Amino acid sequence: MAELAQSSGKSGGKRVKRMPVRVDLTAMVDLAFLLITFFMLTTSFQKPRKMDVAMPAGGPPGAVSDKTTMTICLGTKNQAVYYLGMADKPLTVPKLTGYGTQIRTAILEMTKQVYASTGKTMMVLIKPAEHSVYENLVDALDEVNITKVPSYAIATISAKDINMLKEKGIY
Repeated sequence: MAELAQSSGKSGGKRVKRMPVRVDLTAMVDLAFLLITFFMLTTSFQKPRKMDVAMPAGGPPGAVSDKTTMTICLGTKNQAVYYLGMADKPLTVPKLTGYGTQIRTAILEMTKQVYASTGKTMMVLIKPAEHSVYENLVDALDEVNITKVPSYAIATISAKDINMLKEKGIY
């Protein structure tokens, strides 16, 4: 233990030699390794999340009604064009939209419109362009999954869709 020497206020007082204080850290090191071991053994790592996409295995393409099909063409600048129907004869005017809540709102509105007019569920075709970003494809798939659209597919983009993207300035 360390002692405290008090001086009497005189200038000629005794000097006391102080011993260095020694602290035993063995118990603290043991505790640190026990805690590290405990947290390593009890921690569960985040499991990767994935979304299943069922891609067709081949064969002839199935018939899809123009009245129940929404087409989303992915362009550049984090924007997309969507319309109801096919590229040959769109049933609605192609509209420009962004990702996130904008495309989600568009999908929900089209779903209501298709169900009101036909009484059937909607099919969504997602067509990524050559210059679109992979992240935008994932975002579009996420929005289709969030809005609970039962049928969707990733399709190849046609020349008419590319021309539409060029007209909107996002190709």
